[in-house]
Amino acid sequence: MQELIDRALQEDLGSGDVTSLAVVPANALARARIEQKAPGVIAGLQAAETVFRRLDPGLRWHAHVEEGEWRNSGLVAEVAGSAQWILAGERVALNFLGRLSGVATLTARYVQAVDGTGAKILDTRKTTPGLRALEKQAVLAGGGHNHRTGLYDAMLVKENHSALGGGVGEATRKALAAAPEGMAVEIECATLDEVDEALGAGAKSILLDNMSLDELREAVSRAKGRAETEASGGVNVDTVRAIAKTGVDWISVGALTHSAPALDLSLLLDPL
Repeated sequence: MQELIDRALQEDLGSGDVTSLAVVPANALARARIEQKAPGVIAGLQAAETVFRRLDPGLRWHAHVEEGEWRNSGLVAEVAGSAQWILAGERVALNFLGRLSGVATLTARYVQAVDGTGAKILDTRKTTPGLRALEKQAVLAGGGHNHRTGLYDAMLVKENHSALGGGVGEATRKALAAAPEGMAVEIECATLDEVDEALGAGAKSILLDNMSLDELREAVSRAKGRAETEASGGVNVDTVRAIAKTGVDWISVGALTHSAPALDLSLLLDPL
């Protein structure tokens, strides 16, 4: 996170905040209030605090909320100290906080939509380059769950792998044989026949790709007691509950991280 924040500050500050340096006295002190202006879940407080402390360790930060709490509006945090440094960090801190709170908020909407069904909401690798760790933390703050972190910590045999690996059944056997002990192996299936192939080869986790509700129900029935199931594709806030009611264990939603709108936040500064 530190390296990421340093790059973001360099991108915004460059050689310095020329406006504040010209207008704001060097010894001016201020207290700034970060306000939430729309309903949602706050996430990214640590990143925002680190932005300010990286610029000036003497800045005082106080959060008024905990991550993961749904709230309609109100005071999020305060930061006090050098007015020039608060203004220098304002946009970068709000960019992190707004973006990550947006991910947490959209995740919470999906989690609320499937409440009571038993299905759990998963994120994907469709993250902003460089922000994956922070965005996945925001998904957790919103009540969702993390899928694999990257290509290295779990196997997901997708259609391209199966096409190159001898078909779904053969690719499943190869993946299971090669996986280190304890590593998750999931097999993507686009048809019920592929579900049967994967199950026959010993798959314990199956991704059901772009299946109809009837196909999902049938796939869940065939996998019951043999493998957990994940639905993927065609998922939005309006469709997710019907998908959850088919009995799938997991529902992965790429939109959590690739399409979440930023939560509306502002920073208001009072001179001291």
